[in-house]
Amino acid sequence: MTGLVSAAEALERLRDGNCRFVAGTGARDLALEHRRRREFARNQAPFAIVLGCSDSRVPAETVFDQGLGDLFVIRVAGNIVAPSQVGSIEFAADRFGARLVVVMGHSQCGAVQASLEEREQPSDNRSPNLGFIVNSILPGLEAVHAAPGESPEALLHKAVRANIRASADYLRHGSRILEQLIREHGLRVVGAEYSLETGVVDFFDGLIDR
Repeated sequence: MTGLVSAAEALERLRDGNCRFVAGTGARDLALEHRRRREFARNQAPFAIVLGCSDSRVPAETVFDQGLGDLFVIRVAGNIVAPSQVGSIEFAADRFGARLVVVMGHSQCGAVQASLEEREQPSDNRSPNLGFIVNSILPGLEAVHAAPGESPEALLHKAVRANIRASADYLRHGSRILEQLIREHGLRVVGAEYSLETGVVDFFDGLIDR
């Protein structure tokens, strides 16, 4: 099985789209979107899969300047990896041939901050559902500790990136289907951080050679 767009091509599209977003030059053509809605009513062919955070300030289609039908997006607080997210990614990669998976976290992530706080002072009254998110993040933060004199902001930045790496690594090695697609069909999983301050998406983990 061969995807319509290679992982390297998909990554380039996302980079270019983010550059447009940051420059303020991206513009959705509503007439085109209307036509695409009818075109995609029976089928879809997203060129990339994005596992991102549910934060209202980080909509993947907007920050990558992509339109209807371009991205298969899964959003969950803290961009954690749980069976439902893995299954969604497996479905999109296998059914639609998307060959790039992006795990996209963001600066100042509240879920990661809550996990750091839980590690320092465990809570007795956190809901089981929120506790699941925090407990999913904590293992990836085991090696993240504040250096002498390091600011809380710097510690959070390290923790955000560690959480992204942990999620991306799980997708690479925690699913038989994804492992096979990586090994035999060119699927790539990369990690990225979106900056709330600048709008820039920094791809920093699992990069594809240009």
